[in-house]
Amino acid sequence: MTLILGRKRGMTQLFAEDGTVTGVTVVEVGPCTVTQIRTVETDGYDAVQLGFGDIKDKHAAKPQLGHFKKNGVAPKRFLREERLMKPATQKVGDTVLATVFNVGDLVDVTGTMKGRGYAGTIKRHGFSRGPETHGCMNVRQPGSLASKRIGKVIKGKRLGGHYGATRETSKNLIVMRVDQERNLLYLKGSVAGPNTGYIQVRTARTGVKKVGPAVTPGKGKKA
Repeated sequence: MTLILGRKRGMTQLFAEDGTVTGVTVVEVGPCTVTQIRTVETDGYDAVQLGFGDIKDKHAAKPQLGHFKKNGVAPKRFLREERLMKPATQKVGDTVLATVFNVGDLVDVTGTMKGRGYAGTIKRHGFSRGPETHGCMNVRQPGSLASKRIGKVIKGKRLGGHYGATRETSKNLIVMRVDQERNLLYLKGSVAGPNTGYIQVRTARTGVKKVGPAVTPGKGKKA
């Protein structure tokens, strides 16, 4: 497993030699700093903790600030862990860059969706509205909820409610290009979250490694 943290920068297009156009998400990943190494002896499991985005000391919570000072690293805004099957080879303070991934790798990308507040069934679940003619009053209502026989609403019924602001994972995205100079990954498809939102990219848990189509460098819209 390989993990790296970053921010979503937007979407653009890449052109293959045969003219095929592929929509990609541009992700700025790293440089990430190893902020802690967990071991079976001290924590009960092996893991590597990464931090991304430097912040001032006054902007960090006091418990986190003590954690950073104890390990001798600068405060970070975004922290995530990667569990390991064996003891880590990295050390505290090591830097992780976009070069940990190659073109054709499959990755799982986790981000936080945009918060859309309270939404009805049409926006939240894609329901169709009712007719607006002949005196119909059921235009954007959810409709029947349950049978009179059971006398209650079944758990899990799709209704209006809080929409968005949840962590979502896009699985098995193909790495189409790696920009080492700017620490950018071009991932085929979309990623949850707004532009500049924090995300984590890790090696896909499922799927078979694929090789993306060759793209012509320098062509495409700016992210």
